[in-house]
Amino acid sequence: MNKTARVLAALRGEDVDRVPVSAWWHDFPREWSATSLAEATLDPYRKYDWDFVKVNPRLCYYAEDWGAKYHAASEGNKQPVMIEPGISAPEHLDRLQPLDVTRGAYGEQLESLRIIARELNGEAPFIQTVFSPLAVMSRLTGSTRYVQRLMLEQPDGLLRALDVVAQTLAAYGSACLDTGASGLLFATVEWGSRDFISLEDYNRFARPFDLRVLEAVKAAPFNIFHVCRNNNLLLELLDYPVAAFHWDARGAGNTSLPEVLGRTTAAVMGGVTHGDSMTSGSPAIIAKQAERAIIETGGRRFLLAPGCAIEPSTLEVNLRPLAQGPRR
Repeated sequence: MNKTARVLAALRGEDVDRVPVSAWWHDFPREWSATSLAEATLDPYRKYDWDFVKVNPRLCYYAEDWGAKYHAASEGNKQPVMIEPGISAPEHLDRLQPLDVTRGAYGEQLESLRIIARELNGEAPFIQTVFSPLAVMSRLTGSTRYVQRLMLEQPDGLLRALDVVAQTLAAYGSACLDTGASGLLFATVEWGSRDFISLEDYNRFARPFDLRVLEAVKAAPFNIFHVCRNNNLLLELLDYPVAAFHWDARGAGNTSLPEVLGRTTAAVMGGVTHGDSMTSGSPAIIAKQAERAIIETGGRRFLLAPGCAIEPSTLEVNLRPLAQGPRR
């Protein structure tokens, strides 16, 4: 089987010659231009011969065209640093207007996707990362706590702003597909956890806007819903219209791969830690986790991957067992 056939068959629950596998991490210094992001994305794909490519753009691009200002970290492979929020007062919520996603930071991302599509030339499917509207709001304000405060004190203004963000992300998601992307990895970031939001508030401030974005890309075969963090809300969100669910099945308070497989007809993705065991543990631990995940799922409706982006400092010696696990 070629890579695309393998991935799509796994998503549909069909027989595969082996479980598809991939991993991703940030290369923060190279995420500030279309060309360098494409290079940073394709280099590990080629090195480890992944079955699919998950693009890992800079975490702030979603907010930049609405006025949030970030700059690259001054040293090391670290996250961008906010220097000015796009929203710092409730009255700023009404400033948000839908964006032309062919320009600015979104346009830069689309150009990077076109480069990736050209370089892959159909060899493997690729998906773009898109944060949920509520997660974009956190990057606009620079503060999860401030968004929580807006939920309490300015709910109507926040809902109007989220509608604008969702409209923009829906257009952007469609544009991503036009570049050749096979889908989106749609991520809740912190808002997928009960540690940050109740289910009642999630259903009010997140779900309607999530679904608006996913509706725009529903024809894509490889949409992934990534529910971040520990104590996540995944079991309450299994009705989302996606090809697969992705989460840290080893995280505290999170459900297992077999339990989710038993509750949905979608595929599942994950199975291997993205935490300390990956960063500083032994290759034997990673190999054992990969083997266990394949056994737990029976290797059907399953894509092997870390439960989230891994640390850029992860050693090659720990990535090799992941890459080779399904090939044994």
